[in-house]
Amino acid sequence: MNILMSSQSPAAARGARSQVQMVSGLFGAVFLLVGILGFVPGITANLGSISFAGHHTDAALLGLFQVTVLHNIVHLLFGVVGMLGLRSRALAKNYLIVGGIIYAVLWIYGMVIPMESMGNFVGLNTADNWLHFVLAATMITTGFVFGRKPRR
Repeated sequence: MNILMSSQSPAAARGARSQVQMVSGLFGAVFLLVGILGFVPGITANLGSISFAGHHTDAALLGLFQVTVLHNIVHLLFGVVGMLGLRSRALAKNYLIVGGIIYAVLWIYGMVIPMESMGNFVGLNTADNWLHFVLAATMITTGFVFGRKPRR
């Protein structure tokens, strides 16, 4: 089929990824990296005290963000889904917006529950909560801004 006769843009015809797909891939790569680094001694302080879940861990990524095995697994899963966003513009947009909403809910949850309660099953601290707020705002915004359909 002649590319000039196609209804797709030249970039789409070549299989180029959209901006929203690239942003999704970037978030995915960062989440994968964070999920892996959460298990690396030296980068995660007090790694020997890491627990599967809950607030009883002293393990802290970069000495700041409290992590558990569950928390790291969530980061790894978010990373995989973000990387899958490289395959589809719609998946990338949905990943960013829905993922952002999930992080907004997690931020609110972390702000409401007492840090030392059994309800803190993910193992959140104040730094985690504010990072989740920034992630929520950034993911939702980029999902809407870069997820718009290109003008023809």
